[in-house]
Amino acid sequence: MPIDKDQVCVLIPTLNESPTIGALIREFRRLGYSKIFIIDGNSTDDTRTIAAQEGARVEVQSGKGKGNALIEAFPLIEQPYILMIDGDGTYSPTDAEKMLAPLAEGYDHVIGDRLNEQNRDAFSGLNYFGNQVLNRLFKVAHAAYLSDILSGYRAFTRDALHQMHLKEVGFGIETEISAEAVRSGQKISVVPIEYKKRPGTPTKLNPFHDGFKITATIYRLARMNNPLFYFGLIGLIFMASGFFIGVYVIIEWLRQIEHLPLTLLTVLLIVVGFQIFMFGILSDMMLALHREVVRELHENRDRREPR
Repeated sequence: MPIDKDQVCVLIPTLNESPTIGALIREFRRLGYSKIFIIDGNSTDDTRTIAAQEGARVEVQSGKGKGNALIEAFPLIEQPYILMIDGDGTYSPTDAEKMLAPLAEGYDHVIGDRLNEQNRDAFSGLNYFGNQVLNRLFKVAHAAYLSDILSGYRAFTRDALHQMHLKEVGFGIETEISAEAVRSGQKISVVPIEYKKRPGTPTKLNPFHDGFKITATIYRLARMNNPLFYFGLIGLIFMASGFFIGVYVIIEWLRQIEHLPLTLLTVLLIVVGFQIFMFGILSDMMLALHREVVRELHENRDRREPR
């Protein structure tokens, strides 16, 4: 059965979206979605006025950044299903039913995939390449390929949101949501969607600055999802540093020049690096055991529940 549209909250984070927000709200209303929630980042244009005139619920976030907006908005939502979409006019409301359909089938989290061939012209070459690199880095760090971890078009159950512990205040929020969904063992569906070029509004994303921050977020969040990757990389860097210094020490020793401090540093780096690497292996084994125990507890609970 399709999801009742009155049970869906359409959540739209905004910041200076006056050229697009009115048409976006009207289109959702035309499609039958009446619960529209605008969380605004203190826009300096008419975004809030237009949204209120179109009948949307409007709240102003207290902090700055998209992450803060979503973190503040999620606890205020009462509907059991949330459809999240950016307010810049790049995503199409007509994909809403496609996004919500997997939730009706038992999925917890749906990601709208922008990076399909039909949308290729909507991206610059740098933007498209950067997205692909980040998606593959996420796969290495979190052992899950989600096609488009930076998508701003998503659908969730409210229960799925309650499983997430979100802290990212800026554009890293989509990455954190993806990582938390994987960590929580949520059932995730990826749906191809339409994606359009920005209709004249300036982008708020700096490809290099924010790209670096998102990369750092992917790596940092791997500490909980993939400790072997997180600690193993640190350990390998230490051991590699010790190896290269050691090569220099050996070359100097063959020339009958001793470097006792560098020799001690070489041994220290290799030993510490090895210990960190082994800690990553042990942490990964403990995490795998924990996940297996949780899975068995859930299976036992499901078997005990009356049908």
